[in-house]
Amino acid sequence: MLSRWLPVFALTFNALVWGLSWWPFRILQQHGVHPLWATSFIFAIALLVLLVMYPTAWRGFSKQPVLWVLMIATGVCNACFNWAVTEGDVVRVVILFYLMPAWVVLLAWPLLGEKPSAASLTRLVLALVGVAVVLKTPEVNWPIPQSRADWLALLGGASFALNNVLLRKLHDAGPGARMLAMFSGGTFLSLGVAMLATHFGLALAPPAPSADWLVWIGIMSLGFLLGNAGLQFGASRMAATSASLIMLTEVLFASGSSVAMGAATLSLQTLLGGALVLLAALWASLS
Repeated sequence: MLSRWLPVFALTFNALVWGLSWWPFRILQQHGVHPLWATSFIFAIALLVLLVMYPTAWRGFSKQPVLWVLMIATGVCNACFNWAVTEGDVVRVVILFYLMPAWVVLLAWPLLGEKPSAASLTRLVLALVGVAVVLKTPEVNWPIPQSRADWLALLGGASFALNNVLLRKLHDAGPGARMLAMFSGGTFLSLGVAMLATHFGLALAPPAPSADWLVWIGIMSLGFLLGNAGLQFGASRMAATSASLIMLTEVLFASGSSVAMGAATLSLQTLLGGALVLLAALWASLS
């Protein structure tokens, strides 16, 4: 009986790790560590662990050049999302990020040859209407992103969608190669963007090493590694539909924790727009 529930617990743990990740990132920022630098440090530790576990995984990059694209997509996704939840309203960021099913409809056609059906186009419209409801305010005539956090969340969601499409395209690549590409992207792309952001004054250089923030880096590296292990374990042992539904609990964890800690507000407009976006995601999972 317990073995039947282990995949559920594993996927839920992964959703919990990502849903609560905004909180330690904000703690790190309070210690002077920008989320871009924090992301690169966290994924660098995880990457070293993966290299020990899969020392020959790099060979897959010569056989599957698409892994390089996966690396970039994952890096952009993590850099954008972690930066957005650190400086924006967490609920708003998560809702804009989960426009991902709409992006999948647009990306799966050219990359996977999956022509959009009437149902997928309906889901696309539903998600876009939800985002428009979230973005529209009395101060603006058009529902457009109004802050850097908004733009980062949208770009992160598009990258997340590309990441998912590429994982389906790379189904015959080994898990070690896929994980190595994803953690390499989180390390090197975040590091490159962090250096550029610091150069142009958008981010501060990391402070001197201190136990106050290095402990959080270690905890988050362990959390992301365990979360990824939970994702690999759970997703390989249950139906894709069920796995997708469980992964949507990340929205609940992020929204509930951020509202409880005062990092987000829930207005009727946000709830309505978010409900439409999540309905589109739920519909996509059930399909």
